[in-house]
Amino acid sequence: MITRITGKLVDLNATEATLSIGAFEYEVFIPDFVRRQLQPKIGTEVSLRTIEYLDGNPQQGRLTPRMIGFLTATELEFFEAICSVDGVGVKKALRAMVRPVRDVATAIEEQDVKDLATLPGIGPAMAERIVAKLRRKMAKFALLIAQDLPPDQAADHDVINEAYQALCMLGHSPADARHKLEAAVAANKKLKTIEDLLEAVYRQQRTE
Repeated sequence: MITRITGKLVDLNATEATLSIGAFEYEVFIPDFVRRQLQPKIGTEVSLRTIEYLDGNPQQGRLTPRMIGFLTATELEFFEAICSVDGVGVKKALRAMVRPVRDVATAIEEQDVKDLATLPGIGPAMAERIVAKLRRKMAKFALLIAQDLPPDQAADHDVINEAYQALCMLGHSPADARHKLEAAVAANKKLKTIEDLLEAVYRQQRTE
């Protein structure tokens, strides 16, 4: 299975990115929020994290292998989580992901069914189903910060997620915990441990 593809971005439309690699060109399906990130990169080399699926009707023997691409492994992980909800599937998830992962994850975490239902192809019933299955798994994605930075210049997402859980256990509301962590990471993107991150949060709180 192809998990990463790197090449020159030669074309981009509403649903696909075309990458040139040697003598070949590859079409990779992308959600709209990824398309917007790729728009200024046409003509340059890009690297996409990918997953594959078979498109078509197996009963008719017409199955075509397709790739879906994302700029980060975390975006791909979020997409797979959305696809795991009964009734969503790959095509519906692709169509629905018109907003950044962080925004959608926050709506799920805060059980904002009305907001989720505005996504293309996601009505109120599907939004309820997504919230019911995923709301306790969204902290990592709702706390996405500076995802365009190299890994060595941004706080590790797992560290952020554990710090978030710690703040919630200490009595902070989910929204308050998220805002405090966002502010701490924005001030110092090289915080690498939970202890450093929590210390930065409380140091910032003392100055407010």
